[in-house]
Amino acid sequence: MHSKGKKLLACLPAACLAIQLTACAAPADAVDSGVASLAGQDNGAVEAGREAAAARTPATAAAAPADSSAPQPTIAGPRPSPVGKAAPAKQGVKPVAEKKHRLPEGFVYLDEVIPTLKSDIRYYTDYNFVGRRLDGYKAPYAILSGQAAKALKGVSDDLAAEGLGLLVYDAYRPVKAVQQFMSWSRDADDTAMKDVFYPEVDKADVFKLGFVSSRSGHSRGSTIDLTTFSLKTGKPTDMGSPFDFFGEISSHGTQQIGALQAANRAVLKKAMEKRGFHPYSKEWWHYTLEKEPFPKKYFDFDIE
Repeated sequence: MHSKGKKLLACLPAACLAIQLTACAAPADAVDSGVASLAGQDNGAVEAGREAAAARTPATAAAAPADSSAPQPTIAGPRPSPVGKAAPAKQGVKPVAEKKHRLPEGFVYLDEVIPTLKSDIRYYTDYNFVGRRLDGYKAPYAILSGQAAKALKGVSDDLAAEGLGLLVYDAYRPVKAVQQFMSWSRDADDTAMKDVFYPEVDKADVFKLGFVSSRSGHSRGSTIDLTTFSLKTGKPTDMGSPFDFFGEISSHGTQQIGALQAANRAVLKKAMEKRGFHPYSKEWWHYTLEKEPFPKKYFDFDIE
């Protein structure tokens, strides 16, 4: 990785993003993929074309000894604010006292299934690649289908034995939020968050590179963006690159991170796959339940 990339790496995130041009109304706030007018591809579709390449890349960032004295990338420092000044790292916005929305049948609040869960719902804040709160995010809650939540509870239990908990960045994502991504993509002048989230990527290339798409598996309710944290210290695990960072360093199999960071990613990946989640090769934080209950429906109810 050249010097510019190393300097910008600590700056943070990329995205497990997705975008939809238009959505047709359907029962239970769902948009059936068969009647929606779409453009581009779901990240899952992009994924299929990249698996072969990913398979040819070593699963870890080299076989460097774990005690190597060479400096390694890190995300442990203070989180840069959108204006570039250091701001204290925090665990996201404190949830509202009471959940006011009755969820559609088949969906649950994730923190009610996994008591040890932590969340930092980035799209409820302005700390994301768009630079503002997304439509439909009225509260900082993580919502998933019941099946996905049950499977993730198994992941949480497995990792707890290793002293790790789960920290969620995003779960169910309303279609309206995905449409907001589309609006953002059309505005070539809106690059306010480029230095933080996509410093080495041209905004015009985010589609063909697979970082953004016209529809998102998140809107089906069984895709999640997450990392691990230490149950002892509460600190997030060093994965080598931040959540939502558009770049090669965020992909599985990258050679741009250290051996320990690659091992940390592998722990999460193994735990997720054991419970039936499939990874997305370009984003170490992005997983989808393979046997998702709503494979053709895209929901649009608000998170509140």
